[in-house]
Amino acid sequence: MIVDLGELRDRLTGLGERTAAHVRTAVRTLAPERAEQENSTIGRPHESPLEVYEDITESAPYRSGVEDLSGRLGLSSDDVDRRARGYLREMIAGQSRLAIDNWERFGDYVSRAYQIDIARSSLDEVRRLDRRHSLVFLPSHRSYLDPLVLRPALLQNGCPPNHVMAGINLSFWPLGPLARRSGFVFIRRTVAGDEVYKWVLRAYMGYLLRKGCNLEWYVEGGRSRTGKLRFPHFGLLTYLEEAFCDSGVDDVSIVPVSIIYDQLYEVGAMEAEEHGATKKAESLSLVLGYMRAQGRQRGQVHLAFGEPLSLAGEMGDDWATLPPAQRRRGVQKLGIEVVHRIDSVTPVTAMALVTLCLLGLGGRALTVAEIKAALVPLLDYVRRRNLPSVVEPGLERAGAIRQVLEALDSNGVITCYSNGTTPVYQVAENQDLVAAFYRNNIIHFLINRAVTELVLQAATEEHYHDPVTCGWREALRLRDLLKFEFFFSNKPTFRNEIRSELVLIDEQWAELLRSPDAAIELLEHTRPHLAHRVLASYLEAYLVVADRLAAHPSHEPVEEKPFTQECLDVARQLLMQQRISSSESLSCELFTTGLQLARSRGLADPGGKQVADRRAAFVRELETLVRRLHRSRVLALSDLSAASSAPESGPVYSATLRAAPPNSTSGDQP
Repeated sequence: MIVDLGELRDRLTGLGERTAAHVRTAVRTLAPERAEQENSTIGRPHESPLEVYEDITESAPYRSGVEDLSGRLGLSSDDVDRRARGYLREMIAGQSRLAIDNWERFGDYVSRAYQIDIARSSLDEVRRLDRRHSLVFLPSHRSYLDPLVLRPALLQNGCPPNHVMAGINLSFWPLGPLARRSGFVFIRRTVAGDEVYKWVLRAYMGYLLRKGCNLEWYVEGGRSRTGKLRFPHFGLLTYLEEAFCDSGVDDVSIVPVSIIYDQLYEVGAMEAEEHGATKKAESLSLVLGYMRAQGRQRGQVHLAFGEPLSLAGEMGDDWATLPPAQRRRGVQKLGIEVVHRIDSVTPVTAMALVTLCLLGLGGRALTVAEIKAALVPLLDYVRRRNLPSVVEPGLERAGAIRQVLEALDSNGVITCYSNGTTPVYQVAENQDLVAAFYRNNIIHFLINRAVTELVLQAATEEHYHDPVTCGWREALRLRDLLKFEFFFSNKPTFRNEIRSELVLIDEQWAELLRSPDAAIELLEHTRPHLAHRVLASYLEAYLVVADRLAAHPSHEPVEEKPFTQECLDVARQLLMQQRISSSESLSCELFTTGLQLARSRGLADPGGKQVADRRAAFVRELETLVRRLHRSRVLALSDLSAASSAPESGPVYSATLRAAPPNSTSGDQP
């Protein structure tokens, strides 16, 4: 990219000294004379952007590709060549030492609110593979900071800088030119129908693989709005697969990476978007505001590397001969495996556990003693499952709990009332989605436990004469209901995972689970109760979707955008009426996935009475599940009451479970 330095300096004039100071590094980096002096690179040697451009466009595969596209698209060779060269100039990134150094200084400043914690146990394998062939790092995406955090972690541990595939919306001046010179490859987000662009992107990726360069992109396609992993986007994985097949290299290793933060500044903005606010476009002013906000300490950012996958091993020897549909399924399977491996190394944090304790209680405030009563069995659960954890020993102590609460309070996530007999803590008004974001960092570890508790709830109902058989059927039904939210294992593995959860509750579960009364007895021993804390927002949001579908004329199509807004409006009303338990359920993303589930069941298509009847059945199904969550909440509150007041009366579980539950915590369901 050719940049007029005088024009760049003119654009800085009038922005003010403070702003100019933030971007002065970019001016120095883009100076041609300095770039020439500092043309050396870190790690593997890389050619200049001009050399890369000439290598690709003067090669025989490029010329034959142009001719092939010309014939297939009915365009002249000159037209294809002109477009391809323009796209290639737009993509090619450099990696000058000066630009990389300055980008690192910029990244250090922007991420100054955090200390980086790296799980080093898997780094040796990453370094070993890096000496053999290209690596493709596929991290989770929580924040704009992710690439600024990952690169220094890799550089400090002996890995060369990655070529980062980033959306072209982030290429704005002046950071875009600096990022491009430090290895950022800016690509268009929408290329449907542009076969020339797709071919150029594959060709450039193949070139980078042949040169032994490492790649990086964010497999979810965008930042998570909820704190849990989104379903992977398969576009770049498909281009990688095709580029690998054409490149002639022996192998490429895919490295899943987990990146999570104790607290994040931008979660508040994402919470507003989930409540219907318009996302702000990326711009210099947004970056400067973001930089200023990082002055407050927000804890640690935790990096962990999942077990790498061999691309050659995943594809197999006969990959190139497979039908396109089978290759697509293979890419999708690979993407799902990547996110599974990210989830498996994502550590449990103190922030996630404490927010989990505070959520799902219908707004009830807790004392430190009550938080401890909920936290102790959670810590025991984490220990018994041997989950990855960065929780410091002694979190169950009151002083350690207060430290976490103070950190959450200082950033407005929770509030403390201390004018009574003892301080109490609760999630602050309209901060449920923010607190849920931190909880959701570990929700994948808890989903099977929540499903197991709902299975036991179902088994307590008198019409289930064979609780075990009905329980497995209920577990599979819940797996299907939540399949657009969570990455469940295949059915045989899932069945074994539910068995393991039952063993954790009671090793004699099979003997105890003989009748509804025995199921109630089993629930009495369950610690902790998690179903309401894990699933309330999802099932309540789905219930709103089901209710609005049932009210929608069955002969009319459902348009997603106005339907989602309708769900949001109605959910706000229901929250004000206390007919849903928290603002965590007011989420555009949850309404979207709820509608996706309905579409998969044929409930959003126009139809007659049959569709209307099936929509009504969908409402009843979710009402039943939400009632069971209410029971779980009552059990959890009973646990807390028993821990804080030690009542002389005996257990209240059986009476609670046998009582006819209300439709919700207050009032009727929608």
